[in-house]
Amino acid sequence: MRILVVDDERDLADAIATALRREGYAVDIANDGHGALDRLMVNAYDLVCLDLTLPDLDGREICRLVRTDDRFDRSTRVLMITARDSIEDRVGGLDDGADDYLVKPFALQELSARVRSLLRRETSGEDALLVVGNLRLDTARRTVAWRPSDPDRGGPDTMIDLTTKEFALLRYFMAHPGQVISQERLLEHVWDEMTDPFTNTVRVTVGTLRRKLRMTSDDDLIETVIGSGYRLLERS
Repeated sequence: MRILVVDDERDLADAIATALRREGYAVDIANDGHGALDRLMVNAYDLVCLDLTLPDLDGREICRLVRTDDRFDRSTRVLMITARDSIEDRVGGLDDGADDYLVKPFALQELSARVRSLLRRETSGEDALLVVGNLRLDTARRTVAWRPSDPDRGGPDTMIDLTTKEFALLRYFMAHPGQVISQERLLEHVWDEMTDPFTNTVRVTVGTLRRKLRMTSDDDLIETVIGSGYRLLERS
């Protein structure tokens, strides 16, 4: 999943981005409103962590534009982050289209939990667990396991050790099971703007993830659809 952090406090923006990257998210940063709008018009973000008090534009104005202007993806989740803690400010932000509201100062653990909760809404999930076939991915604990079809006969779950990027890639596949996902879409949602789109990073990472998953299943779980992209298959 790809996130845009918008905050003019550069140290705070960097700290938020670092914490989210450790959880496997692709993160870009904007330190003012116009920079945020420029990125939102070019890139497909799953979520925006949006400060209300910016040097050029008010965060509420940015949120209203994201929700009403056809140049932006209206499905992007918006988490407002601000020191304004009055009921009027919170209600106003939510009325402008924000999905959640977090008051400064906050713990990074709470921010991460809010982000996980908002991103789960895309898959209609009510908890931190994604399940596709025998694969189980826990977004909160950052674990991946293969559960035997018959646990009594097949033994315990097999834990799968993934790198941060492999985990992020599998999480995106499992949020869209059975869908053919193009390389371009994976670049947009799993990698950040610093990634060279002309490299073979997607193909290489898909290959290493496929090999690790194959150790738990007799069949490939990730199918290459020639000319179109990749698809996660449901295997038992």
